[in-house]
Amino acid sequence: MLAPSVERAPGAAHKFSIAARDRYPSYIEFLAERTGVKVPLNRLGILQVAFSEKSMKGLRKSALPTTRWLDARELQHFEPALPHALGAMFNAQDGAVDNVVLLEALNRLCSASKWIERLEAGVRSVKPAGASCTVTAESGQQLKAGRVVIAAGAWVGKISGARFAKHVKPARGQLVSYSSTPLRHVAYGPSGYIVPRGGVTIAGSTMENVGFDTSTTSAGVKKVRAAAEEICPVLASSKTTEAWAGLRPVTPDLLPMIGPDPKQPSLIYACGHSRNGVLMAPLTGDLIADLVTESPLSHDLSQFRPDRF
Repeated sequence: MLAPSVERAPGAAHKFSIAARDRYPSYIEFLAERTGVKVPLNRLGILQVAFSEKSMKGLRKSALPTTRWLDARELQHFEPALPHALGAMFNAQDGAVDNVVLLEALNRLCSASKWIERLEAGVRSVKPAGASCTVTAESGQQLKAGRVVIAAGAWVGKISGARFAKHVKPARGQLVSYSSTPLRHVAYGPSGYIVPRGGVTIAGSTMENVGFDTSTTSAGVKKVRAAAEEICPVLASSKTTEAWAGLRPVTPDLLPMIGPDPKQPSLIYACGHSRNGVLMAPLTGDLIADLVTESPLSHDLSQFRPDRF
């Protein structure tokens, strides 16, 4: 999802999230021109659906100036499959991107570049020293570079020598897919969300501190289904095609670490994006490239500094 208006970050991080969302159209065009892969992007907006007077008041009270309230009649025009709702807060420009196709495009881009060499290896440790950093793989192989970027997702804390990475912990999220798409918009309910993608609907998600366990549970799947079918009851008659789980890289304040180790500038962090990794990925990439090339930064990264904990 690309949902900065719904899953709001505090302070300047909110502006960063909005900028990250708005980076996507040009980013996708960039990938399409170089790979031939057109990544599906949904910017129809996100609906926060209300099913009670209390929910309706809460959504209106916390609304941003950029959002608009849809009463039940207007909502029916937007989404006929939501006849039971009292209304919804409409967050224009938010939406979703197909992360599977996005990764396919990035893989093609990297594979075709003469400037990129890929090494398939687990990283055991990093050792920054002055103007360079040495990476040691699990095989014992060592690589040295002027800059090393730490971007290992939920597993970043396993890399010895990346001293701030210990603050990133894995959090499991279970998801379910349905074999129909009754909605055009991404929709949030009281306990979860649903995302239309091609011919399926993806429903999520749990947030569980269970270490690196990526298995699904009957209780987790049941919870996700209940949340999805509360939003859109017609999904209950649709076949669930798949259930799976992923690991989010979560920091204590749910904000990413973006920037160099202040004492070892050869080591740069780009991790801990918590629930907003896909949203922030292109803009984070831009800023990491600027840091590596010592170019002026387009955003203040002080809220994301790696040494803040």
